[in-house]
Amino acid sequence: MNRKQVVILVVLVVVLGAAGWFLHNRQETAMNATVGSMGKKLLGDFPVNDVTHIVVQQGTNVVNIARKDNLWRVAERKDYPANYSEISEFLLKAKDVKIVQVEDVGPSQLSRLQLVPGGTTNGPTVVDFKDKSDKSIQTLTLGKKHMKKGGGQPSPFGEGGDEGFPDGRYVKLGNSKEVDVISEAFSNIEPKPEQWLNKDFFKVEKPKTIAVTFPTATNSWKITRETESADWKLADAKPGEQLDTGKVGGVSNPFSSPSFNDVAVDAKPAELGLDKPTVITVGTFENFTYTVNVGTKTNDNFPMTLTVAAELPKERTPGKDEKKEDKDKLDKEFADKRKKDEEKLAQEKQYEKWTYLVSSWSVDSLLKNRSELMAEKKTDSTNQPPASASSPAPADTNASAVSDPFKLPDASAPAPKDEPKAPAPSTNSETAPKP
Repeated sequence: MNRKQVVILVVLVVVLGAAGWFLHNRQETAMNATVGSMGKKLLGDFPVNDVTHIVVQQGTNVVNIARKDNLWRVAERKDYPANYSEISEFLLKAKDVKIVQVEDVGPSQLSRLQLVPGGTTNGPTVVDFKDKSDKSIQTLTLGKKHMKKGGGQPSPFGEGGDEGFPDGRYVKLGNSKEVDVISEAFSNIEPKPEQWLNKDFFKVEKPKTIAVTFPTATNSWKITRETESADWKLADAKPGEQLDTGKVGGVSNPFSSPSFNDVAVDAKPAELGLDKPTVITVGTFENFTYTVNVGTKTNDNFPMTLTVAAELPKERTPGKDEKKEDKDKLDKEFADKRKKDEEKLAQEKQYEKWTYLVSSWSVDSLLKNRSELMAEKKTDSTNQPPASASSPAPADTNASAVSDPFKLPDASAPAPKDEPKAPAPSTNSETAPKP
């Protein structure tokens, strides 16, 4: 080997060594960065109390939840109150969620992880947290859910088998190129306005009267009862009408735990059938009156509006010979009850501003025609002809009618005379006549 070859060999060794050192150092740096990120909070020192506006967007679908008048509201539903507990839970989870894995992926792999911004519903869900001046505090991009293999067994999330179930999510923070995996799937964070609404609703307690007035008056009905344990009776019952107690059971406890799916926005009453509604009126033993207007059913939802009124007694009537200690106790109970009823009335009056879309099961049982609540009429068997056709016909003593059923009797013929009967033969030989 000559000198020139030795020099070339030495240069190659130096170059290869330098390249190996560079790659090793790069990998070690990346590994240290990865290890350094794992276990840290994704959003760092996130000022959760400064967040007053959350924008959730996926493609062209967007929802804005903002804090106004000390209440979280959904802008896409004309500022209907939002579900505070769900918002609070999301913010606290976002504040504390940690990185469990760092993915070394290139730009070409972002599509596979659903982290490429775009206008499709298969793209990422982008959450922008803003402050009171509407300035962005942090932007979180939620990509594909990280799936844990189910081993063929169903999961409690309704998923499972070979597909597994979500135990985390691929995410990007702001403009960072780093892709992280977090332990929260955030499955319910979607740009669906109805999903963020506060679903608290009115509640009817202790109904006393129930009336349903249909656009067709003959279908309308009203039932009443004297006490909470008494049987329901049909008001203004017509002759022959009898209430079927079994059928009444389905309508006797209206709106005991109602809910709604969504609120209608910018819809005219005629478009929802609320210009000619079916009116449900419920009066209670607590002196509340609920008037519910129900429109035309669409896609398993009924549009509905509500008005609430109450005649609350201002004073308690003392009982006869009431003792002072009893009076003080009863007065306090009366005051507490009145305060509770006033709060209930004030809360439920707020629902009068909106038009709700409720599931059909909420009102289907009440939308029964008058005839559907009546007992079936029994057939009177005493007016029926004999069932047996083989019973013998009564004997006809008119021989002519028997011999010739088509010949009418001669009215001018004399009536037949009775023939004298022969005496019966005697069995006594001493009294028998001699020949």
